[in-house]
Amino acid sequence: MKIQNNGFLSIEQLQDQYLNQAGKALQGNASKDGMTFQDILSQKTTQSDNSEVRFSKHAAGRLADRNIELTREQVERLNQGTAKAGAKGIHETLVIVDSLAFIVNVPNQTVITAMDQTETDENIFTNIDGAVII
Repeated sequence: MKIQNNGFLSIEQLQDQYLNQAGKALQGNASKDGMTFQDILSQKTTQSDNSEVRFSKHAAGRLADRNIELTREQVERLNQGTAKAGAKGIHETLVIVDSLAFIVNVPNQTVITAMDQTETDENIFTNIDGAVII
């Protein structure tokens, strides 16, 4: 290995420096928090399975504009409908809960828009690939 005295590291010195740091990082199987990759993966998987649907800014605005207030039971049924749609491989679904209609992006667990029965003038819903009536 050629050592330079001009204040700059040679390519070999840089390689040794970074490879030694990488080797030390690989020796420890746990992260900074003491958790292994498997622990983190299990935690994230569990969190995504139990997550509730979120409401986009647009959907929250529609709910407020239309004076729609959801009960806890309705939100739970909306979550169940979204989960059923996800199990069937649906990406954009219409979930009908009582007289309320929700368009949900299933992979993101996000309600895109919401309306009640009076707002569904022609009962036509576009850009969906499935529907769940719950």
